[in-house]
Amino acid sequence: MIGVRFVESIGSSVKSTITGLGQYTILCQRVLFWMFHPPLRVRLIFKQLEFVGNRSFGIIFLSSIFTGAVLGLQLGTIFGIFKAEGLMGAATAKSMALELAPMMCGFIVAGRAGAAMAAEIATMRVNEQLDAMEAMGVDPVSYLIVPRVVSSVLMMPLLSALFLFLGTIGTYIIGILMFHVDTQVFMSQLKWLVESDDVFKGLTKAAVFGFIISSLACYKGYHASGGAKGVGEATTEAVVLSLLMILISDFFISLAQLS
Repeated sequence: MIGVRFVESIGSSVKSTITGLGQYTILCQRVLFWMFHPPLRVRLIFKQLEFVGNRSFGIIFLSSIFTGAVLGLQLGTIFGIFKAEGLMGAATAKSMALELAPMMCGFIVAGRAGAAMAAEIATMRVNEQLDAMEAMGVDPVSYLIVPRVVSSVLMMPLLSALFLFLGTIGTYIIGILMFHVDTQVFMSQLKWLVESDDVFKGLTKAAVFGFIISSLACYKGYHASGGAKGVGEATTEAVVLSLLMILISDFFISLAQLS
């Protein structure tokens, strides 16, 4: 009896996973369709650009400065063993350009903007506002989801570039104050090790992460059910799934960029 229930639970989990993947794929297809078909809701896009970008600036500012400072502190200590403290800035900037900047920005945006997107759309779903929009002939995907996805894809590379710049400044401050690194050496090693292609790869990752975060958040909100409890569950699932997918997709994107 226990074995039968175990098999049934596995089958139910597999079925729900396949169903969810199909629903998410259909939603992404609709999003991509409305991205390139009128109406282009410019006002809503700019509103979401402000929400995703401007309101994340303070968190990005603090986290990038201290992330760069911590990396500089640790790498400076390690390089100090080999009397190569001048490399700390270059090593920190390269790691942030390729990995840390897009990933950290993805985590921050998922926890702040992604959660808000999921909660807002889920609330509209359980209050039957999405059904009312469809009854009035307004496609909720075009009106609600597309502006959020477009703004996230556009703002994530900008936030990632800002994170990289401020993080490098944080490393520079630590290098000057604690390890007495010469400014000329710091800058020359930075130019030698960090290439423009590294920055481009990181910005590409950030754009992909922006699509993942916004699409998953909107998907969870769009298919929410169960009243207030369902809103909370949809928000939690959106954030957790976004963080997980950022890590998984980061590996495969890095693998593709190396080839």
